[in-house]
Amino acid sequence: MPVSFRRLFLLRHAEAGRPPGTGDHERPLSEQGRDDAASMGVYMAQAGLLPQMALVSTATRTRSTWELVQKALPQLVPALFEGRIYESTPEAILAAIRTTAAEHESLIVVGHNPGMHRLALHLIGRADRNAFARLHSDYPPGSLAVIDFEVDAWTGITEHGGTLERFATPASQSD
Repeated sequence: MPVSFRRLFLLRHAEAGRPPGTGDHERPLSEQGRDDAASMGVYMAQAGLLPQMALVSTATRTRSTWELVQKALPQLVPALFEGRIYESTPEAILAAIRTTAAEHESLIVVGHNPGMHRLALHLIGRADRNAFARLHSDYPPGSLAVIDFEVDAWTGITEHGGTLERFATPASQSD
């Protein structure tokens, strides 16, 4: 019986501004954040990193990040805007991931730190030493971790069960 795979993309929202009088949930992307999100979308499209489904925090900055990434992708990716991801714990984000239908073999989650960083560290069991060291030290705005799992369904992903396929940051795209 062939082994099934699931590919998880963990994308931290791009850099956000802090306009006076704006609540945290409504914070927009900065100009740099808009540029970084668009560049990450181009990177994903060129590298063939194409999710089949998106789970996106309901915050303005995550929705805007996803919109700019989506524009660069060659096909429309259905998105669910999920309140459980907003400023959440790794456990809550993982619970949302596990509700994804098994028919979707790749999923992108667009969320926030520290939850995204902690979740990546929780899920990765194998990795290229350099990529893992970069991810371990920092998860800057607009960064993308790609983690592969040998499971049949999203309910099967476990602590340290994934392989870090790559870790990309906005800075690494400008090198």
